[in-house]
Amino acid sequence: MAPALPPGATETHGDLHTLRFAVPLPHPAERVWLALTTPGGLGDWLAEPHGLQPRLGGEVALRWLTAPDREAAAGRTESGTVTAWDMERVAEYTVGAHGRMRFGLEPGDRPETTVLRFTNEFRGSDEQRLDRLACWHDHFLQLAGHLEGRRTDWSRWDPARRQDLRDDYEARDFDAT
Repeated sequence: MAPALPPGATETHGDLHTLRFAVPLPHPAERVWLALTTPGGLGDWLAEPHGLQPRLGGEVALRWLTAPDREAAAGRTESGTVTAWDMERVAEYTVGAHGRMRFGLEPGDRPETTVLRFTNEFRGSDEQRLDRLACWHDHFLQLAGHLEGRRTDWSRWDPARRQDLRDDYEARDFDAT
């Protein structure tokens, strides 16, 4: 069972938001890497890849599978670029309105554990910042499930959990400056 997920942190400068998560995972880095960088991995916890060239400058296209995103996107994907790639350590995708998403892996405090250091940089409103904090928190819970062998059934995804997460983030005393 994955440990509890600490809340994300945020910095805001004007309409530029930087979200940060440190996600402890009781799995070796090699396994986490596959979840972050392969179509089978990404599609089970984040978004369905419609093209992923795993190299610096490669193309990436993602289709978000959560219910509101499916309805709004109607099969549309967001295209972008692999903007950083350091095999088994750093993968960074810059994709459409989702902005820059950087996944960095570090050894955990015990053998066979990993800390995922995640940064998402994007432009938007404060409401979008809160939405994104909740969305990423929810996705990282899905990632933990994926690594434990539980597949995500996107057709049964319930936005209520994400709303609860958003409400929790809104209630926190964030310094968004």
